[in-house]
Amino acid sequence: MRGDEGHGCGSPSGPAVRPPGTPQPCGPARRRSVAPPSQAGVVPGTPPAGRQGGGSPVIHPITVADMATRGALRRTYTWIASHAPWSAWAWRNTVFATAAIPPALPLLLGAAALVALPGHTALPLLLVLALRPLLTLLQRSRFRTLLGLEVPPVVHEHRWATVRGLAERLRSESTWRQYGYHLLVSPLAAAGAAVLVLTWAGGAAGACVYAWFWVLPSDGELPAPGWTAQYDAITGLGVLALLAAPWLAAALTRIDATAAAALLGPNRARELERRVEDLAESRAGVLDAADLERRRIERDLHDGAQQRLVSLAMNLGIARATLTDLPPEARAVIDEAHREAKEAIEELGSLVRGLHPAVLEDRGLDAALSGIAARAPLPVELTVDLARRPGSTVEAVAYFVVSEALANVAKHARAERCSVHVGRVADGRRGDLLRVVVTDDGVGGADPAGGTGLTGLRKRVGSVDGTILIDSPLGGPTTVTVELPCGL
Repeated sequence: MRGDEGHGCGSPSGPAVRPPGTPQPCGPARRRSVAPPSQAGVVPGTPPAGRQGGGSPVIHPITVADMATRGALRRTYTWIASHAPWSAWAWRNTVFATAAIPPALPLLLGAAALVALPGHTALPLLLVLALRPLLTLLQRSRFRTLLGLEVPPVVHEHRWATVRGLAERLRSESTWRQYGYHLLVSPLAAAGAAVLVLTWAGGAAGACVYAWFWVLPSDGELPAPGWTAQYDAITGLGVLALLAAPWLAAALTRIDATAAAALLGPNRARELERRVEDLAESRAGVLDAADLERRRIERDLHDGAQQRLVSLAMNLGIARATLTDLPPEARAVIDEAHREAKEAIEELGSLVRGLHPAVLEDRGLDAALSGIAARAPLPVELTVDLARRPGSTVEAVAYFVVSEALANVAKHARAERCSVHVGRVADGRRGDLLRVVVTDDGVGGADPAGGTGLTGLRKRVGSVDGTILIDSPLGGPTTVTVELPCGL
């Protein structure tokens, strides 16, 4: 027995050799991998008090506050590095601001010639004013190439080489806004760019004063006492100038970009008006196309599937009337098929009327609404006062508004009577309007958010720039007033 050479419990070499009958001191040995001290959040350190021997390393958890602090520091360092004097942000703004000097030179030279030439002739300045299209093109190119800002051009109806084109440009306020930019903003931007160049140059020269002061001429005498303090101050001022130059360049860039967007491009109000008009025209086109598609589907269903179902129902009716010697089971099948065919015809007729009723296109709104009033489950008083028919899209919207309003009255209002008035009224701001008023004597309390179908009415009326007003106090009566522009 080599008990002295054995290993105790937990020994890495193997199990201990015990005499017979000796109890097992502990469980089988387990291997444990300990992370090296270089791992984040794991510090071996000394074992805490109360723990015997070497154990697991002490793990210091990383809290949310630590992560937030590190993230804030990282973002701060990143922001400082991206806005430093040597950053791409600083040099892009500097190059853009400096590029404002060449387009301003013709105006500056023309103003100088106006002052210096004998007789103070204004010919050089007039030549500069004639270069307005070229200067505008150069400025747009500068903004697009160096800043990535697209200044849209002003679109004119006639070419500038014609008399109408020249007259149009002289009357256009965009031309005078461009002159305001070239005569006022451009010289100021060039002056600001000159100050920026001097700031960069002076800051670089002051920050590196110890590198070049020895080239200054001297008479061989020693510098005066305190020269180092003076040069230290110059160095500090130079560093401050270098730190301030990027922000000066950014300020000049922002001011110039704002002025160019307001003066070189088209009038924002006029552009918005034009876009609104284009959107209104495109929406009207979409509505007309949708209405034409509904009419096509209605014609196809009416002339195709509905006629086939009618023919099928007639054949089944003829078979039921003539084939009297059939077994009862066969006659029951024919009767059921005939009844299903008639129900299918009724459902298809309702679907066709819901798409676009043919009577609306053929005979107008009065006849179409009369059909709705006749099919309503309660008495409806209908009044239609139209001297001339509105547009087809407006007619379709008015038809479906009345149809949905009467369906809501029948389902929810618990009314005994209902009235519908349709008329054409004049509006000084929006032109002629088609006004639809639906009134019932029901319980009232109609809520658009309560699932009564009023939300669908609002959307349908809003599709043609119409307005809807719902007056429904508790206890009634309920009045729905819809106004639709007749110009669509």
